Amino acid sequence: MRLGVALASAVCLVSSVPTPRQTPVFRTGIDLVNLGVTVTDKKGNLVTDLKAEDFEIGEDGRRQTVRYFSAGAPTTGEPPFAMHLGLLLDVSESMGEDMRFSKTASIKFLNMLSDAVDITVVDFDTEVRTARYGQREFARLIERIRQKTASGNTALYDAIGTYLDGAAGQDGRKIMLLYTDGGDTQSSLGFGELMNLLKASDVTVYAIGELEHQSQSTKMQQRMLLQQIADVTGGQAFFPTAVKELDAVYAKVLAEIRAQYTIGYLSTNEKTDGSWRKVDVKVVRKDGRELRLRARKGYFAPYKR
Repeated sequence: MRLGVALASAVCLVSSVPTPRQTPVFRTGIDLVNLGVTVTDKKGNLVTDLKAEDFEIGEDGRRQTVRYFSAGAPTTGEPPFAMHLGLLLDVSESMGEDMRFSKTASIKFLNMLSDAVDITVVDFDTEVRTARYGQREFARLIERIRQKTASGNTALYDAIGTYLDGAAGQDGRKIMLLYTDGGDTQSSLGFGELMNLLKASDVTVYAIGELEHQSQSTKMQQRMLLQQIADVTGGQAFFPTAVKELDAVYAKVLAEIRAQYTIGYLSTNEKTDGSWRKVDVKVVRKDGRELRLRARKGYFAPYKR
């Protein structure tokens, strides 16, 4: 077992895009428990000077030993230091008024982030379409985004599940950026099932919600949904109202990505019962109580009959 191997997250076993008549099947497995941890002070400023010995990890109340530690931006494109970016773009009919905004926003972000060794694009409406590009194929990637038009229903949950499927086989850090209005109308995958998959993955989600053209009640509901999707992975959700607000949002996201700590450990629990294992990460240096941590709260154990 290589220590660089990231959490083998829940895998969506879907050979093609799920349709309303298909029920996708998922499985889980694990080697190294891999956690992305963001640390800030009380004012919200990122803390970037922590070492491996400054962290303490507990799993279901039992102390764990840190076996892998990385701070800040990757120093190499080789696993386990590589960073993989997932870009999920909602191109359904409900996004009609926001399509220009989302395309401009996603291209703007891609121009600012050159650290990723590859970029997986998942654009979705009634169907889910996936393609992976290397940094040398950047022009093709941008052209793909520019050509998209809004039509069809919204298979948001299936799109996220499909991305997690592919990300499970990647070693290193995994960042997912999601552009959507948050309203799923098509997926075979339910919200509860999606949350379980996100809990089982080692992907950090940043959601950009485009909600300005929705009613107040719908806006509140979709805002809560996107926040849940991001929070469970240790990420964040943002709700800009204009392109001019994106610079501040992206500056924050990029700063977090480049300041995030990656901590890995081998669980002392050898049971393969598929149970939820609660993970608690603490900073143990003198000022640790004054710091704020954001990370996923646990993972599902592997399961064998």
